[in-house]
Amino acid sequence: MFVRIVKMGFKPEKVEEFLANFDRNKKKIRGFEGCLFLELYRDKHNTHRFFTYSYWESEQALENYRNSDLFKEVWANTKVLFNEKPEAWSVDKLVSME
Repeated sequence: MFVRIVKMGFKPEKVEEFLANFDRNKKKIRGFEGCLFLELYRDKHNTHRFFTYSYWESEQALENYRNSDLFKEVWANTKVLFNEKPEAWSVDKLVSME
């Protein structure tokens, strides 16, 4: 399983706009072919900082999403709200315990 973690920092006055955009698109992103899981986290101390955590069937599935019209629309509406450069990590899940 392929995991993608993205850290994003927003202008404080733009946080609600980001959350509304995420809410409008979360089901479409999660329903995109190859996306197995999607969560959004908010930093406890820097409340303008968020993390997305998603599982993908493969790196190719993520690349297909990143090249889609859906991603282009979501990203265009998201990147204008940033107050810091986003960071992303692609990782392989090694252990999961419940």
